[in-house]
Amino acid sequence: MKKSELKEFLDEKVILYNNPKFIESDPIQIPHLFSIKEDIEIAGFLTATISWGNRKMIIKNASKMMGLLDNSPYDFVLNHSEKELKSLENFVHRTFNSVDLQQFISSLKHIYTQHKGLENVLKVDEKETDYKNSIHHFKEVFFEIPHQQRTQKHVSDPLKNSAAKRINMFLRWMVRNDNFGVDFGIWKTHKAANLSCPLDVHSGNVARKLKLLLRKQNDWKALSELDNNLRKLDKKDPVKYDFALFGLGVFEKF
Repeated sequence: MKKSELKEFLDEKVILYNNPKFIESDPIQIPHLFSIKEDIEIAGFLTATISWGNRKMIIKNASKMMGLLDNSPYDFVLNHSEKELKSLENFVHRTFNSVDLQQFISSLKHIYTQHKGLENVLKVDEKETDYKNSIHHFKEVFFEIPHQQRTQKHVSDPLKNSAAKRINMFLRWMVRNDNFGVDFGIWKTHKAANLSCPLDVHSGNVARKLKLLLRKQNDWKALSELDNNLRKLDKKDPVKYDFALFGLGVFEKF
């Protein structure tokens, strides 16, 4: 396909999938339960963190997690007692267990009380064009309080060549304003132009079939290659094509 044909093809798929119907089967429905900015952020971050595996199970467990946080995630993060933190002890989603959830709640409290919140900690430096260093910095801040070593694996680090799929998905949700009511666009100090595609098996395979990606592994180097090609199609909103790649892979078995 020529570049113009590829753009037209993918733009059509974006229109097809980037609409409110998408929310019904996607984990993004969990932060959509809330209206307060900080509730949306925290619900989104925790949901994105456990977004691997079966999508129905992700949604079920994310919903269970919100229930454990009294369906007021921001209030719980800021004001929980030790007893309330202990009440999370039975939570598990695959390898993310109650120890990890308790640590995430403590680290989020640290971020909101000492670092002005998630939006501030993940901000991209003016000289940079992607979230590589911001995500690395975020991980450092997240674990600067006492923590168990095991929990570190649940926050990816692009400087170790991770594609950081889940954090990139969370960033898309928060930063991108799609005017269709799917992505939230509530982080006004961030730019959609800096976002990277959440690279997983589905989007990676479709990107390779469309020659948007040649690298075999789904790592940060592959993500940079994909970024570069998607920005040629739309430099202001490259990550809208996540809807096209994901939809082609999951719904159309492209």
